[in-house]
This record gives sequence, structure tokens and C-alpha cells, in this order.
Amino acid sequence: MLTELKREAYEANLALPRHGLTHFTFGNASALDRARGIFAIKPSGVPFEKLRPADMVLIDLTGKKIEGKLAPSSDTPTHRRLYLAFKQIGGIVHTHSCHATAFAQAGRAIPNLGTTHADYFFGEIPVTRKLTSAEISGDAYEWETGNVIVERFLKDSLAPLDLPGILVNRHAPFTWHTSVAQAVEIAVAVEYLAHMTFLSLQLDPRLKPIEPALSAKHFSRKHGPAAYYGQASSR
Repeated sequence: MLTELKREAYEANLALPRHGLTHFTFGNASALDRARGIFAIKPSGVPFEKLRPADMVLIDLTGKKIEGKLAPSSDTPTHRRLYLAFKQIGGIVHTHSCHATAFAQAGRAIPNLGTTHADYFFGEIPVTRKLTSAEISGDAYEWETGNVIVERFLKDSLAPLDLPGILVNRHAPFTWHTSVAQAVEIAVAVEYLAHMTFLSLQLDPRLKPIEPALSAKHFSRKHGPAAYYGQASSR
């Protein structure tokens, strides 16, 4: 099972450059075995094209390294913090994709302007507050990054699977879902939505968010007990 977990994480990491979401060694993906309390994550600073499944590092939810010759991603504490807080998720992706990162650097949420956005997010893609100087300079910077994400969800009682991603202020996007493959899909969608939103706001800077009824219709036809999009066997 842990070999399969490493394979899932490996394939998710390779998907990031394939979808144009990363360059060089930017970003990472992890996959969680919730029953065992162990996740597999990309090793730190290793180019994606040089990765092998055996390179994935296994970490438990206490932060202990279980298996791996290489050092895990520097973002490992952020992943661990999210796995501890969001009990339904099984995979996390972090990228520095261009348009989504532009919104993050500007400290701006990505508004829900149309049905494509509503297919994935039940509302705007939120943005965190800025980290404080103390949070940045301390020894637990990456853990604090996870904390500001969790704080944003707790502040407005947001549901992690209704809003499966966030922009970290001045940093970049994180996405998640019940599997790491789905978290990759969300990461692709976030970049696509950020690009579309950027173009839409250039056309009309005063453009308002989508009508709530239309947003709810598009989200509910893909998600939840009333979903009817696609084939019944895949829902």
C-alpha cells in the first residue's frame, strides 16, 4: 500500500510540469493514506524530470520521517497542517502557476464570475491574510503558512471540499481534494480560472460575481447528493 501511495504522489508531481503549472523545482504534491496516517511527498529541490517513485518521502502526521533517503519538500509542514485540519482530504498540490500566483501576490481573491468557476468552487477562491513578521522569521514558517490557510477557513466557516483551494498572500496557490489526482485537477482549474478572470476584468473592471442561483446550479450538478453531471458510475 505504501508503494502505491508513493506511486500516486510521483504521478501527481509529474503532472504539474506537464500541465504547465511549475518550472524548475517549483511546487510539490503529496498523497495521504488516512488510515495509516502517512503521506508521500516530493523530495526537496529535486527537478521533476529526475524524480522516481522511490524518491517520494514518507512522513507521518506527527511529522516523523518514516521512509526515504532524501529530505522531504520544505513545504511538508504546510501539507501536514492541512491534513490534520481538513479530515476529508487525501491529496494536496502546491504550485506557482503564473496567473493564480499573480492574484496571490496582489493579495486578491479570485472572484466567481461565471459557470466554469462555479463548476469547481462554491464561491470565490479565497486568499489568506499576510503572515506577520514573527510568523515569517520563526522556525515554523511553513507550519504557519498552513495555519493562515486553516485560519481563513475557520474565520468564515468555509468547507474545504466546497472551496478546494486557496491563495496564500504574497506566495502562491494550494489545492486539495479527496485524492491527489483530484487535487491536481483543481490546481489546473485554479490556473485556468485565474487566467479567465484576469481577461474578464480587463474587458470589464466593474464586472460583478455570478448570480447566486446560477452558481449554485452549476456547483450542485457536479457535487453532492443531487449531482447529475457525467456518468452515474463515476460519481
